Amino acid sequence: MEKGKIVSIEDRIPKLKQLRKSKANRRLVLLLSLFFILVACVLYFLSPLSYVKSVQVEGNRYITSKQIIKLSKVKKDRSIWKVDTGTAAANIKKNQEIKSVKVTPVFPNSIKITVSEHNRMAYLSNNGKFAPILENGSVLEELATGEIPVFAPVLIGFKEGKALKLLLEELDKLPVEIQNAISEIHYAPTKTDEYHIVMFMNDGFEVSATSRTLYEKMIHYPSIVSQLDPNVKGVIDLEVGSYFKAYEDTEQKEDTNEEN
Repeated sequence: MEKGKIVSIEDRIPKLKQLRKSKANRRLVLLLSLFFILVACVLYFLSPLSYVKSVQVEGNRYITSKQIIKLSKVKKDRSIWKVDTGTAAANIKKNQEIKSVKVTPVFPNSIKITVSEHNRMAYLSNNGKFAPILENGSVLEELATGEIPVFAPVLIGFKEGKALKLLLEELDKLPVEIQNAISEIHYAPTKTDEYHIVMFMNDGFEVSATSRTLYEKMIHYPSIVSQLDPNVKGVIDLEVGSYFKAYEDTEQKEDTNEEN
């Protein structure tokens, strides 16, 4: 049996010393690294480097980012880590249009505000001014002069009451793509139907309907329009059945009556 090679203590000591020195160096590098990181963190927190430099707003459609930042009352002369995010969120939530809000600091010097808004179901028109109506039924203050209604139809001739309430309930049931296809809704009550309405669509068609069955009838609007000639505009009557009358036909009848 072959005997193992014997290493003398004199040969082992230099290797042990080198190993210990290598471990000590690594330990020193680690401690120095931690020290410098700690110093850098302290300097960052105490210096203007951590002060709010920008505020980013996400999720808003109706309220401008500038308005939301103003509501938050976030100041740019303090560290992002000293911003009271709870208070900032509560300040923004005071706006009726805000459904939910989250405020978070973002390294190194930004604040991110993420909001979710109540949908605007429609705009109530009054003497050329427009008051947004939210999905929860709240009627907001009129838009500032120059602001244009977007993402919802304009209601003309309506006042707060059962006719408006029923219309909003029916609109809320409709898919967003059909809601967005409506440009204006005029309140046009008749002797037989106090809920009669006339809608002008973004594609150029006119719809005669009643708020009583608005969802039931309008859900088929895309299918109805797909069967019509897009170059021939007219009235789609959805009050009882469903039929189309071109504007040209109406004009021809009027001309005939005038000749007689």
